[in-house]
Amino acid sequence: MLCDFCHKNIATVHLTEVVNDKIVEMHICQSCAQSKADELKEHLSIPGFLDGLMGQTEKKKVTIKCSVCGLTYEEFKTKGQLGCEHCYIDFKQQLLPLLKKIHSSVRHVGKVPVRIDKKIIVESKLEDLNKRLQKAIQLEEYEDAAKLRDEIKKLKAKNKGKDNV
Repeated sequence: MLCDFCHKNIATVHLTEVVNDKIVEMHICQSCAQSKADELKEHLSIPGFLDGLMGQTEKKKVTIKCSVCGLTYEEFKTKGQLGCEHCYIDFKQQLLPLLKKIHSSVRHVGKVPVRIDKKIIVESKLEDLNKRLQKAIQLEEYEDAAKLRDEIKKLKAKNKGKDNV
C-alpha cells in the first residue's frame, strides 16, 4: 500500500481516527510520518495541551497562588508542573476537572504497591462499596443494592476471620 501523502513509498504507519462517527484511515510512509511528527512538535506544547483540556471555563483571569510555595496557577499551566504538595490543595478546584479528563477519575483506582497493608486495601474497598450502595439506594436500584450489601457482608466476614487468626 502506498503512502497517502507522497504516493511513492510503501506505507508503514497506519492511523485510524473516528471523525463525526466515521472511521478515517491514513497510511503513511516512514519519511512522511517523521515530517508530520516534526510539524506537530512545533505546534504542540504542554501549556497548549493543558489549556485544551481545561476548556473554555478556565479562561477567566483569576490569579490563584499556592499559599506555601507561591506558584501561581498560570505558572502551573505554563510549566505543567506543580511547585509543592500543597499546590494540590490550593488548586483543587482547577485540578479536579483536569484530572477527571485525563484519568476518568479523581480517585486512584489503579494498582496498589505490594508493601501496602492489606487492611488498608480492604478498608478502601469497603468504603467504595458503601458509596456504591448508597448511590444504588438513592437511585432506587434495589437489586444492585442487595448485591452490594451482600458483597460488603462477605468482605467484612472474611476480614473479621483474618483478624482473629
